[in-house]
Amino acid sequence: MSKINILIADDHKLIRETWSYILNSDSRFQVIAECGDAQEAVELAKAKRPHVVLMDINMTPFSGLEATQRIRKISPGSKVIGVSMHSQPAYAKKMLQMGARGYVTKNSSKEEMIKAILEVNHGNKYICDEIKNIISEQLLDEKEDSPNINALTEREMQIINFIKEGLSSKEIATSLNISLKTVEVHRHNILKKLKLKNSASLVNFINTNATYI
Repeated sequence: MSKINILIADDHKLIRETWSYILNSDSRFQVIAECGDAQEAVELAKAKRPHVVLMDINMTPFSGLEATQRIRKISPGSKVIGVSMHSQPAYAKKMLQMGARGYVTKNSSKEEMIKAILEVNHGNKYICDEIKNIISEQLLDEKEDSPNINALTEREMQIINFIKEGLSSKEIATSLNISLKTVEVHRHNILKKLKLKNSASLVNFINTNATYI
C-alpha cells in the first residue's frame, strides 16, 4: 500500500518538525516537504504534487486561505487541510470556500489529525470536533435577532482579535499596514453586522464571547 505524501506549511519551525516526526513515524504517511511561508508552499505543491497539504492559515507573504486557493488551481489532486489556532467556525467555513477539504485546530489531538488526513485523502471532508461542538452550541443558543459572528470577513475577525488584545484603532492600522480610516470603516461594519450600538458594546461583546472569537 502506497504512503500518503504530505506537505506541511506552517510558519513555526517547531510545529513543522513535530508534525513531521509524528507523521513519518506512522507507516501510512510520508512527509515529502515542509516550509514556513505561503509562496514556498504553493511552489512545493506545484513541484511535488502532495496527496495532502497541512496549511496554517496565518502565513506570509499571503494568507493560508489564498495559498489554498492557489494550490487547488495548480495541483487539483492535492487535498488541503486548514490548520489554525482559530476555533471560530467562520474560519473553517472560509477555508472550505477556498477549496480546502478539512479544518483542524491546533488544540486537536494527534489522533484527530491522522483521522482528518485519512478522511480527506479518501475524498471526504473533515471538520474537527472542536469546531463541530462550537457550531452545535451556537445553534442551540442562537436566537433570530442574535449577532452573527459568522457574517464577519477574515479582515473583520482580525480586527476583532486585535481589539480583544487591547490595541487601539491606530495600532491596528499600523499592524495591518492599512489606514486609520479603513480600520474605522471595518469597525463600523463590525458593529452593524453584530447589531451593536457603539465601541463599548463591541468590547463587552468580545469579552462575553471570548471563547468563540
